Amino acid sequence: MLRFPDAADAESPLKPEELQVLRAQYEKEGEYVGVQTKFNFAWGLIKSNTRQDQQEGVRLLSDIYRSSPERRRECLYYLALGNYKLGNYGEARRFNDKLLDHEPTNMQAGSLRGLIDDKVQKEGLMGVAILSGVAIAAGVVGGMLFRGAKRR
Repeated sequence: MLRFPDAADAESPLKPEELQVLRAQYEKEGEYVGVQTKFNFAWGLIKSNTRQDQQEGVRLLSDIYRSSPERRRECLYYLALGNYKLGNYGEARRFNDKLLDHEPTNMQAGSLRGLIDDKVQKEGLMGVAILSGVAIAAGVVGGMLFRGAKRR
């Protein structure tokens, strides 16, 4: 079984010169870019701290996923990871679950599932807190308006 890096590995970006080597190779191959070169560049982009690079990495991996069936399994983890970093937790979960369907004991995908679930839960709680705050504020303003209308 191919071992994927831990999700934490994606949080440490490549040095700019390392990413530039991957970019130069990708651009050098032009319209005849090889799948491995494209994959390596996409991987480097996903590790980036810039959203634009991460989006481009996900786009390249999506191209590979669609056009190279033999690389789909390999793309699943990185598509999940890239979408996780972009905050697309539904997509991240979808790709990660697809990988776990094929490899239920994949520790990296299991670890990523935990990270995704934690983020979804935290953001869900934050959303509930925000909605509660808005409801309270609306109630206070409504009460003040109602009191003001009664006095007239």
